Amino acid sequence: MTDTNDGGAEPQAEGAAAPGMHILGQYIKDLSFENPNAPRSLAQGEQPKLDINVNVGAQQMGDDQFEVILTLTAKAERPDMVMFNVELVYAGLFKITGVPKEHMHPFVMIECPRMVFPYARNILSEATRNGGFPPLMLDPIDFAQLYRQNMAQQAAAQKEAGEQKPN
Repeated sequence: MTDTNDGGAEPQAEGAAAPGMHILGQYIKDLSFENPNAPRSLAQGEQPKLDINVNVGAQQMGDDQFEVILTLTAKAERPDMVMFNVELVYAGLFKITGVPKEHMHPFVMIECPRMVFPYARNILSEATRNGGFPPLMLDPIDFAQLYRQNMAQQAAAQKEAGEQKPN
């Protein structure tokens, strides 16, 4: 029988580094707010349809450094007009240590965006408020579920592409 710690996981091997993450920096790469129909769009009216999209990307910057990019877009429109269209590309530079290579991709694509999301959410909220609208308060995002969905979509696309190749 193997001893485990309180979390039920195997204890770290002697000399193995515990997984760690350090945020070296975070920054706005791009921010765009459009209010094309102002001041008409600011008038009271029916509730707008709101379309929100989230995308996560990452690139390795060094042996243990990754830039993780969170792209948030939101478009509010009524049947007769676009009220606002906002896009935020927000990034963080992370140093990650002690994560096994086979777990690095999910770690980077789940844990890193989870760390910078509250800051990006605040920037988006302030941008819409400063544009004359109520602050856009995004609900928390389950980045693990988003990762699983993206991996399933990629696997399905690869399977479909493989089935369409002529023999």
